[in-house]
Amino acid sequence: MTIQQLKITNFRNIASADIYPTAGVNLLVGENASGKTSILEAIYLLSMVRSFRSKKIKSLIQHATEQFTVFGSIAAESGNSYSLGVQRHQQSADTEILFRGQKPAGVAEVTAALPVQLINPDAFRLLEGSPKDRRQFLDWGVFHVEHSFIDCWKRFQRALKQRNSLLRHGRIDQLEMSLWEKELSENGEKITALREEYLTSLKPLFAELLDKFLGLDNLTLSFQRGWDKNVDLVESLFLSRTKDREQGFTQAGPQRADVRVAVNGYTAMDILSRGQQKLVVSALKLAQGALLSQARGKQCVYLIDDLPAELDKQHRKVFCEVLEKQSGQVFITGVDAEALAEGWLNPDSISWFHVEQGQVSPKPHLGSE
Repeated sequence: MTIQQLKITNFRNIASADIYPTAGVNLLVGENASGKTSILEAIYLLSMVRSFRSKKIKSLIQHATEQFTVFGSIAAESGNSYSLGVQRHQQSADTEILFRGQKPAGVAEVTAALPVQLINPDAFRLLEGSPKDRRQFLDWGVFHVEHSFIDCWKRFQRALKQRNSLLRHGRIDQLEMSLWEKELSENGEKITALREEYLTSLKPLFAELLDKFLGLDNLTLSFQRGWDKNVDLVESLFLSRTKDREQGFTQAGPQRADVRVAVNGYTAMDILSRGQQKLVVSALKLAQGALLSQARGKQCVYLIDDLPAELDKQHRKVFCEVLEKQSGQVFITGVDAEALAEGWLNPDSISWFHVEQGQVSPKPHLGSE
């Protein structure tokens, strides 16, 4: 997928911007608070219909204006182009989405059409955050690679909600509980199998990238499914009814799954430096993009906020070379133009944009100024 045109109106500190990025690497240079990250946020919004900086979409509307609009003209691998727009009004409770000129069936349809990978300071949560952060990472990949995942996930979530509701009742209907546990376990087992299969496919791609970045051959990814590995999920749910009723929620299942990232048996975040952690996280994200391309023939759009942060010159060079070979569309922000310019295999093919006080303008290549 490639964004051919990006139009932003009244979004954060960007009053109006009309950007025509290249299909390859696009570098956004400007001072802090100039609006660089807001451009990445707008692209992320097109894919996920939510922000990575705020839970309240209304807060993205520029001060003293009534609405924001983010519009993208998207080129698919098939050669076809389509439009995608997201709009939010101050007075509206809902976010309006137009995909191919009409309202989509749901956010999942939009997300599937425009896969986006974000590498920013929040990406460190893959190592230092909660299991939920790692489940979201894993499920992003499974969702894009395996079409049956979203239906299983919806069925599982519905059954989980119903079982939790029954647990909080004064008296449990055993038959109803058994029916929901059956639905929950059937879909939970399917979700777990898809996650395990996906992680197995991801590991060699991740290992290859990690070797290029760091040469760490003792880092491992291990999957923890969320319940006792010696019993089926339906049995685990039956055995934990009393304890679950005391707690008021279901404690066993894929909603408790985790991916452990370890070095020599120790948690990676306790062993690695900050720069090494950024490269591990980047390898995980880029491996997901590579697997999507391999499995579905689709390319990711990569959003990288402040590339030079945490990385020395040599590691930036390796990172840039890997990005170029990945063949996806890339948007990278930075304050230091010279630092962003270093390390590219084909610097003349890169597009530069200068961002200042919410204004975006094409910028000549650094060497041609």
